[in-house]
Amino acid sequence: MTVQAMLRWVLALCLVASLSACGGSTGGAGSADRTQSLEAFTPQQIFERGEFELERGRNDDAAWFFSEIERLYPYSSWARRALIMQAYSYHIGQDYPNSRSAAQRYIDFYPAEEDAAYAQYLLALSYYDQIDEVGRDQGLTFQALQALRGVIERYPDSQYADSAILKFDLAFDHLAGKEMEIGRYYLRRDHFTAAINRFRVVVEDFQTTTHTAEALHRLVEAYLSLGLTDEAQTAGAILGFNYQSTVWYEDSFSLLTGRGLEPRVRGDNWLASIYRQSVKGEWL
Repeated sequence: MTVQAMLRWVLALCLVASLSACGGSTGGAGSADRTQSLEAFTPQQIFERGEFELERGRNDDAAWFFSEIERLYPYSSWARRALIMQAYSYHIGQDYPNSRSAAQRYIDFYPAEEDAAYAQYLLALSYYDQIDEVGRDQGLTFQALQALRGVIERYPDSQYADSAILKFDLAFDHLAGKEMEIGRYYLRRDHFTAAINRFRVVVEDFQTTTHTAEALHRLVEAYLSLGLTDEAQTAGAILGFNYQSTVWYEDSFSLLTGRGLEPRVRGDNWLASIYRQSVKGEWL
């Protein structure tokens, strides 16, 4: 441990001892006593205590100490540092609403500071980290995409931009997965028109995701079930042009040839337009 680190550790311990001497804890065993005033301590000392609580895994207590700096020394450089640490403390404690609130305040108050990019990234993570399964409501996914786009567009040269791009792609794929889940649900129940509407959204709006090949295959299935052979053949042609080596194309090819059909562009429909874009390299 360096001399500087040792001094910081001693300062934190001194603050702990000082606060403990002021009165008993009201927050339960191991919790900080939030009834005591911190006005007698410098912002650096309070900041050290916040870091001390973080190291012990007491994220909520750490956030409270950082918030006290913001309250007691609102115009100091320590308040700016403490605010981003608040957002971080709340986030690792999975208190996403408070993390989001602190991060947004940082962005509003200090948009030109170096940590503004990290604040925007934490804001995005406060939505993104709650996306855990396809079946959940997609409102969080849309909000995550918007916040991640903020990182990518506003802070393209920051160290968080690459991670934001990756997470944006994953969240985008997540939305496509939701459309596929609903489409398959309708398809299993022979609600073919409703299923087609969902698969069409994936093909038109989520072309770059991992779900596009299956969406085209499901369109072949749904259109054949409705007797719309032109659309089914055209969907198969798009699938063959872009994903010929996939199992989805093999299945679609078998379905079509089993009915004496083949993957080819037929008619003048929305799928024919997609195929023309594919040939010109304007799709995917």
